[in-house]
Amino acid sequence: MKFMERTCGRNTSVCAGAKNVLTGEKTVVPVSDTKISLTALSSDDRNEHFKAIVNSSDDAIISKTVTGVVTSWNAGAQNLFGYSAEEMIGNNMLALFPKDRAEEESFILDLILAGERVDHFDTVRIHKNGKLVEVSVSISPIRNVQGEIVGASKIARDISDRKRLEAMQSQFKVIVESSDDAIVSMSLDGKIVSWNPGAEAIFGYSASEVIGLPVLFLLPPGVKEEEGQLIEKLAKGEKIEHLESVIICKDGRQIVVSMTTSPIRDVSGKIIGVSKIARDITARKLAETRLLLTASVFTNTNEGIVITDDQGHIVEVNNSFLRISGYERQEILGQNPDMFRSSRHDPSFIRSVLEVVLATGTFQGEVWSRKKDGSAYACLLTINMIKDETGAVQHFVSLVSDITPLREKQEQMEHLAHFDALTDLPNRILLADRLRQAMAHVTRHRQSLAVLYLDLDFFKEINDKYGHDTGDRLLVTVSHRMTGAMRHVDTLSRIGGDEFVAVLLDVGTPVECNHLAERILHACSEPVLINGNLLQISASIGMTIYPQDAVDADQLMRHADRAMYEAKQAGRNRITLFDADLENEIKNRAQLLSSIEEAFGNNEFVMYYQPKVNMRLGTVFGLEGLIRWLHPQRGILLPDDFLPHIEHHHMEFFMGYWAIETGMAQIAQWHEAGLSISISINVSANLLQLPDFEQRLGALLNQYPDIGPGMLELEILESTAMHDITSVIEVIRKCQQLGVVFSVDDFGTGYSSLTCLRRLPVETLKIDQSFVRDLLSDHDDYSIVQGVIALAHAFGRKIVGEGVENIEIGEELLDLGCDLAQGFGIARPMPADQIPDWITSWTPPPCWKHRGI
Repeated sequence: MKFMERTCGRNTSVCAGAKNVLTGEKTVVPVSDTKISLTALSSDDRNEHFKAIVNSSDDAIISKTVTGVVTSWNAGAQNLFGYSAEEMIGNNMLALFPKDRAEEESFILDLILAGERVDHFDTVRIHKNGKLVEVSVSISPIRNVQGEIVGASKIARDISDRKRLEAMQSQFKVIVESSDDAIVSMSLDGKIVSWNPGAEAIFGYSASEVIGLPVLFLLPPGVKEEEGQLIEKLAKGEKIEHLESVIICKDGRQIVVSMTTSPIRDVSGKIIGVSKIARDITARKLAETRLLLTASVFTNTNEGIVITDDQGHIVEVNNSFLRISGYERQEILGQNPDMFRSSRHDPSFIRSVLEVVLATGTFQGEVWSRKKDGSAYACLLTINMIKDETGAVQHFVSLVSDITPLREKQEQMEHLAHFDALTDLPNRILLADRLRQAMAHVTRHRQSLAVLYLDLDFFKEINDKYGHDTGDRLLVTVSHRMTGAMRHVDTLSRIGGDEFVAVLLDVGTPVECNHLAERILHACSEPVLINGNLLQISASIGMTIYPQDAVDADQLMRHADRAMYEAKQAGRNRITLFDADLENEIKNRAQLLSSIEEAFGNNEFVMYYQPKVNMRLGTVFGLEGLIRWLHPQRGILLPDDFLPHIEHHHMEFFMGYWAIETGMAQIAQWHEAGLSISISINVSANLLQLPDFEQRLGALLNQYPDIGPGMLELEILESTAMHDITSVIEVIRKCQQLGVVFSVDDFGTGYSSLTCLRRLPVETLKIDQSFVRDLLSDHDDYSIVQGVIALAHAFGRKIVGEGVENIEIGEELLDLGCDLAQGFGIARPMPADQIPDWITSWTPPPCWKHRGI
């Protein structure tokens, strides 16, 4: 190279500024400080020295004229291009140029003539054998002694091997850069040296984030020790293939990778690092897990599984299906599922199933199948069609569940769903169906039917007294007797508790219909002997006849129910026929109930208070709270205008609790104002016997700790108290333990026995005002009042006379020994804000105060 520089002449700046022929850029060529001293040699010796250098060079060293004619050709040129010196000297250099590079020669010669030097540009020339040779060329101008450029010298070096290596390196780089796998290299101390895009895609880190870091930061704690052992093996030259490991990604996920790890060697074979090729196999591992799970399910599931090919031939079954069907595996494989068809299904059914599967890809339904021993069994069959990626059918998978026990249980459940568990009579659901069928039947045949709604009288008392077991046996016996009294075309249903409904078909004339109903009524009233106890009950029956009562099935039931209610009200143990007038009355009651509920929500109900006085002492000892309805259109309504209509309705309980709460609040308000006086509130027996009455009353009293519970008195009607005296007594005693006082209102109207009066734990008896009002004019009323007062004194009860309308009635009560009274002759009921002034100003008639003194 220095030789060529020197032959370029003394102007080294020209050589240093030579342009690259391909790029047009100037290449700076450094000039060595080391110089070869040839001055001591003779001219001939120097020529021989140069010639030896040229001939011994492996590079092609060529000289040519400024027109491109070769003037010298060394052995390196012959080796590189295949031509001998004799073949090339005197010929133009263009013989070595490919056609697409012919212009390079003129371009280079122009540069040479300009005195420039061209260094190390890569190009292509043609070998004698026609093959292309890749070379690196440097060209310098040749000058004569006058400094004129007379030619050019060229040094060409074969770079085919280098190009092939570069191509291989480029190819390797492309492979590494384009690989979906992570390709990572590390030093022997475990630090990351290279990191391809595949690694970035899999692990989430960019090359700039990880190069230079220990690879251990990618590994979970349990894997880090294994990595150290792995590097030790690689340092010894081992290659480790398909090692599965866990890597922590940048987003915190842990993935499973399959790695091939190999040592990296330098040209001398020394191990200088480690390469890792990792592939994310997390999805594959999950798929393998799912496959194992699927195989486990296939083997261990209780459901039978049958797999067929696209032609319907069985290719696999699981053990559960063998157990269900009773066949051996070899007896089934290759067969058609038609071998299991039960005679309960004809071939058309099987065809319809197949049509559904082919049309929708699935079928699910209950079918009957046949076991190996010929017995039939019910099964839930699910068939799914499996297709490949192209949509072609590959397999059919059938799931078979033996539901024979479930089917038997279902039949039992269906029976329970339509029949009463205790009496085995049709229940409400089956009754509704049969009633609709019966209505359609009599309509077609122009007949009539009767619907009877029956409620057993006083069954609750028997149930409470003798226990539920006895009550159940009584219901069963009575239901059997009623069924025996009916015809086979009739239906008897128990719809709950002690309520029954009978549907009588083709009842004929009204007389014949009534006769059929009386047979049922008589069957209910016959005595029943259970556990040595002779039980006597009866029934209240409401009846309606279709199509005279031209309504739907539900309405017929409601009409019969309402007629039954009227039978109860009329005294029980009777049959009442539904009529339209009764229906209108019930509708009116429903409208009134709706109005009452609306009024209650609008705070239209208030409490008035009527004083109760001691006529002899002239003192006020209490007040009776009386509900008034401040009706927007009708004015102030008395309790008789609305309370009877809410009996047995939920408003009865709302109104009762409201009255007690309002009374307690009023007691507290007056107490705070300095007026301490008790209030009595009327409560119904229905309210009193609610399961949570005692608890709610106790909670209310606890809200007023400064008010003594004795300030609240609860009044109950004698007639209702005597109806279920046992239950009433129990509730009264529990409430009295809270401190509440009780009295019996309208005493004398309920025909109480002396035993009941003695048992009833009340403090006060109130003589009904109907007797007191006519005390002076009716001898019988006088006798009743006289007797009640005597009874109260005999049993140690306080006695209050209601209905004192004038002074004379008060005088007579005092003469009979009754000092306590209330009535219009004393004071009418008044709003709460008027009570304090009235108490302050009231003075009894002098004749009362001094009566009997």
